[in-house]
Amino acid sequence: MNDSRPSQPISGILFGAAYYAEYHRDERTEADLDLMQQAGFTVIRVGESVWSTWEPRDGEFDLEWLQPVLDGAHARGIKVILGTPTYAVPPWLQTAYPEIAAEPRTGQPMPWGARQEVDYSHPAFRFHAERVVRAVVGRYADHPAVIGFQVDNEPGMLLFHNRGSFQRFVRRLKAQYGDVDTLNREWGLTYWSHRLSDWSELWTPDGNSLPQYDLAWRRYQADLTTEFIAWQADLVREYASPEQFVTTCIAYPRPALADEQLVEALDITAGNPYYAMQDHLDATRELEPMTPWTSSGVAGLLRQADRLYSSKQSRFLVTETDAQSIGGSDLNLPPYPGQLAQAAFAFVSRGAAMIEYWHWHTLPYGTETYWGGVIPHSLRPGRVYEEVAEIGAAFAAVGDALDGYEPDGDVAILWSNDSRFAFEFFPPLATADGQPDRQSYQQIVDAYHRGVVEAGAQSRILHVSQAQAIGAAELARRFPVLVAPALYVASDADLDLLRDYAAAGGHLVVGIRTGYGDEEARARVEVAPARLSEAAGVRYDEYSNVRGDVPVTADAPLEASRAVGDRTARRWIDGLIVDDADRVEVLATYDHPRFGDFPAATTAAHGDGRVTVVGTVPSPALAADLVRWAVPEPVADALAPDRDLPVTVASGTLPDGRRAWFAFNWGWAEQRLALAAPVTDLVTGEPLEAGTNVSLPAWSTRTFVDAAGE
Repeated sequence: MNDSRPSQPISGILFGAAYYAEYHRDERTEADLDLMQQAGFTVIRVGESVWSTWEPRDGEFDLEWLQPVLDGAHARGIKVILGTPTYAVPPWLQTAYPEIAAEPRTGQPMPWGARQEVDYSHPAFRFHAERVVRAVVGRYADHPAVIGFQVDNEPGMLLFHNRGSFQRFVRRLKAQYGDVDTLNREWGLTYWSHRLSDWSELWTPDGNSLPQYDLAWRRYQADLTTEFIAWQADLVREYASPEQFVTTCIAYPRPALADEQLVEALDITAGNPYYAMQDHLDATRELEPMTPWTSSGVAGLLRQADRLYSSKQSRFLVTETDAQSIGGSDLNLPPYPGQLAQAAFAFVSRGAAMIEYWHWHTLPYGTETYWGGVIPHSLRPGRVYEEVAEIGAAFAAVGDALDGYEPDGDVAILWSNDSRFAFEFFPPLATADGQPDRQSYQQIVDAYHRGVVEAGAQSRILHVSQAQAIGAAELARRFPVLVAPALYVASDADLDLLRDYAAAGGHLVVGIRTGYGDEEARARVEVAPARLSEAAGVRYDEYSNVRGDVPVTADAPLEASRAVGDRTARRWIDGLIVDDADRVEVLATYDHPRFGDFPAATTAAHGDGRVTVVGTVPSPALAADLVRWAVPEPVADALAPDRDLPVTVASGTLPDGRRAWFAFNWGWAEQRLALAAPVTDLVTGEPLEAGTNVSLPAWSTRTFVDAAGE
């Protein structure tokens, strides 16, 4: 077994697509690979979706069909990521072992006919999964084209209610709490007569109504996913060389997923950021997401990239993303010309070391018939292929210039998977029709993330555990502004870290629900925001949902900011009460007969820093005003201080101390960018002096690096 891991598995920007030669009705591997080579492809992903092709019958393997693909790719200088096929169970296994079907509800097996219908903690599934993984990886691990392995695919789709899974959950609770009396106390089971006298009395999750139970259940389900991926990664490493990496592709909205834990057993983070195109990428518009798993807007696109970076705080791989329309037959939004290049360079600007499209050719059959690939149903290269080839040429020109790149972050935003779990069960926000909004956590975070983008700044998403590992003083040094939106599930130590961060010189921005719950998702019996109210100089006793936007009036220093759109409070209002009027400055108030009694945002000095409290979900304009005030000189000002939407600028540092810059025009009208510093265009090699007026045509992007010696 080989335990060594590649320290930096990627050099240059890998570029390609998922490729399924086996999905073609006629043989065309050579023709496909020729087109890929001409488009500048340097990588393909293969093999992860076809267990029934690898093992058509129990114990009978057909492993040779992939050889021509790998040989052809290698001959053209195209690298290969080999996938393990465990997410799509073959019919013979389904019928021979029906007990492996996942149960979304107790006693109700998931019907077969799609994918990911299996309980991957089941021993029978594990036996057969191990066998096929060993067969496939053992056959091709030493092929010179293979640079890495993807184990499984988008894990964590289901919460397993199978009897074995539930029994393991009970055993876990026993180990954690020791006895039922402790569980009764910690979960508050006196409520509604739920006290247990024996572990056998614990009810299954189907009818559960208690948030403490649900949080424990969600944590457990995420751990099942982490354990499964780690198990597969260990299997693969028995065959992998030290130069080959092991990863999985993450779909971040999956319910049984805690990404920062999942990636601990992997060499590099990889994920699948899908996004709505066309007018959804107009930076001056605010459009609703098309699906729960796709983002809308420039900020949504960048947030997906920032989440990928956050998992390991390092560069990542995009294993799947839009080529043409992505979704069902009724969701057809192919990109406007230029948008594919914008998205590709946007991902790179936030840390991507690979861009891989899903997928090479648009399928003539199956569930994903209308998920557009690089080439259309006709299999004749068209406009999308031509644009993809232009991106390939641009990446080739960039070469290894971005090796060691680290994206800048003017503002750190805390992320809490526990709080996401809690809010998916007990959402604080309601939908437009009055139903619980299970996306509450993401939407609260997105309000601040979009504010960062619209203020011309950049964000770094940090998991709470990562912030704890950095420590308060170093956190304040690295990230002068830290936003804690909706940190509801938090220990005393987590909240003390925030307070100490401000005392050490950082600017802490506290959003709604932060400091209201504890590590068990119990409402704290303390003044809110707990452990922060004294430092903030404000508190609140009451809070309200609001169905429409409430206008907000900004006071100095926000009143001088340049806002796009209306400053409003959305969906929620905390009734903030100022306790220390001599120290607290009110930044904004509500224009409302009742809510006008409360500040919308306050700030107060604390130690060497300050604490700002925002008592609502801020509109993009209000959030941007807050960020402009907190970050008066974002990093991007060093390149182009006189910029505004639809132009955005992203940046990051290189090992030699220089910066790389990425400028985007997210709109139809041509924009001009006045450079404040000398740079070199990374794609064309053209040197540009300070004061140069750079043209950004509709839906375009430019990439620069600081001039040598700057």
